[in-house]
Amino acid sequence: MRSERIRVAVADDHPIFRLGVRSLLAPEPDIDLVAEAEDGEAAVALVNRVHPDVLLLDLNLPVMNGLDVLRQLEADAADTRTVLVSAAVEPAQMRAAVLHGAYGVLLKHTASELLVRCIRQVAAGDYFLAPGEVGALVRAIRAPHGTAPGVLTPRELDIVRGVVKGLSNKEIASSLDISEQTVKNYLRNIFEKLNVGNRVELAMLAVERGLADRPG
Repeated sequence: MRSERIRVAVADDHPIFRLGVRSLLAPEPDIDLVAEAEDGEAAVALVNRVHPDVLLLDLNLPVMNGLDVLRQLEADAADTRTVLVSAAVEPAQMRAAVLHGAYGVLLKHTASELLVRCIRQVAAGDYFLAPGEVGALVRAIRAPHGTAPGVLTPRELDIVRGVVKGLSNKEIASSLDISEQTVKNYLRNIFEKLNVGNRVELAMLAVERGLADRPG
């Protein structure tokens, strides 16, 4: 059972954002910031160790991104309620976050106005979406297979080109000078954005929609 005070943790790789969260929460009589993490792996360990009521989770964390953290916490059956926080969230990412257990989605440029309200609402067991994002979430949920409105970044298009060429994750990583784990993380995001389940579906969709031909 949750204590009267709301115990909050924040996982973000930007020290300035974490400092901002500390400053915003410090005056609140019913909220305590109890822990911080700089990457996704540390965020999972933090939740399993500290068991905060609410986790403010950045989408673009190093080591494990926010969606991967949500999947891991879902697998761990963690009772912490998570709010995905990011500078920008695409509809398909928002859909994936909610499907994997997120209680809220908050954009960083609105955080100073809505953060405390969001924390209290989520701690009470309610869901919270940034203003204007409800429609985007509904459209993403209703999108037919393979037509989610997610837009791929130049790096994600590089990954798609490698898949279309039949390259392995290791070969793609070598060609782009990134780690194999990073390629896996990118592929998870791409699968979520395009509503595909595997590399074959991704390759077929990429050829059909000309994704692999688009300049990076």
